[in-house]
Amino acid sequence: MAGEMTLQIAAMGRHGEGIAQTADGPVYVPFALPDEIVCAAVDGNRGRLIEVVAPAADRIAPFCPHFGRCGGCAVQHWQDDGYRGWKRGLLETALRHRHIEAPVDALIDAHGDGRRRATMHVRFAKRRVLAGFMERRSHRLLDLDQCPIVVPALADAANVARALAAPLDGRVKALDVLLTATETGLDCDIRGAVAVHGDSQLALSGAAAERDLARLTVNRDLVIERRPPALRMGPAMVKLPPGGFLQATAAGEEALARLAGAGIGDADRVADLFCGVGPFALRLAERVTVVAFDSDARALDALSHAARSAPGLKPVHAERRDLFRQPLTARELNRFDAVVFDPPRAGAETQATELAQSTVPTVVAVSCDPPSFARDAAILVEGGYRIERITPVDQFKHSAHVETVAVLRRAC
Repeated sequence: MAGEMTLQIAAMGRHGEGIAQTADGPVYVPFALPDEIVCAAVDGNRGRLIEVVAPAADRIAPFCPHFGRCGGCAVQHWQDDGYRGWKRGLLETALRHRHIEAPVDALIDAHGDGRRRATMHVRFAKRRVLAGFMERRSHRLLDLDQCPIVVPALADAANVARALAAPLDGRVKALDVLLTATETGLDCDIRGAVAVHGDSQLALSGAAAERDLARLTVNRDLVIERRPPALRMGPAMVKLPPGGFLQATAAGEEALARLAGAGIGDADRVADLFCGVGPFALRLAERVTVVAFDSDARALDALSHAARSAPGLKPVHAERRDLFRQPLTARELNRFDAVVFDPPRAGAETQATELAQSTVPTVVAVSCDPPSFARDAAILVEGGYRIERITPVDQFKHSAHVETVAVLRRAC
């Protein structure tokens, strides 16, 4: 199937593209909305939008001039009600595929002030340094002026990336510049196949000072630290490890932690699995004893230091452990009243299997991927847990990503 076609869009796909049903099967058309009639150039099951012949009632103008080219946002053109229903539906569909019947709460908008971290891709052209995001479905770089979905502190992120990359021109073909907005200034980690020494180190230090960066690292190795980059998590101030994981928005972190805290109920001793720098552990420790597990030694050091420095917290014990290769066994888990786990996108199948064999009364599952969450939840349900509540959280607004917090209780 190929050529220009007029299509009736019936639904929205999980990647944020309109779906038209044809005699030859579904056709996926980015930037088309349900209930629209569109003209598209079709090649196989992919369509390129040419014209919206009959727009949907809930179509709106995108607010970013780069929308359509930039590969970051998928659905800026959809009014809130339809968008929110679609995001919630991503989770419902994943559950249905695993034969899980459970009501899903309304979507929580956790965009807040915007995303507090951004990775700028850098390429070197003739006498130019290009910085921005990749174009949609392309290896071409979109050279950006600004991005409207980041926090104000990152408004000049592309120019910061250019300034930091300039001293490395001629030494490497491409770089990634990871920028994080903290309470003490911007934290930057440059990533790529580059060695920094001598003149380049002096030039990078100067660029960092000129831009008033809190810290600059290259492949997580320190170049200059002018102030410790830190963020408040509950009652504690956490000095972030270089290039470490952080929830995309402050509002998202707060929403996930609030739901997790409510989910553990009256537990006294809680395990925080895949704890990172402690966004859950440090808040939970205001009222319960926490044992936190992660494989990242730098993250655990940051968590431990923050816990020791915050007054009034219950004990927080940090233990290094690769929970993929060596999950906590059911016997180890049985000493806890509740378990909170927030694995990477692939989920935690082996750890969920051990949880399913444990006697832990309450499990709070946090996830950034509906399919892997549904798989892990199905393991827990099969092991005797009952889903009490499932809440979708939208901290990656305008994209096809959605977070989930689920509270599961062991059936009596």
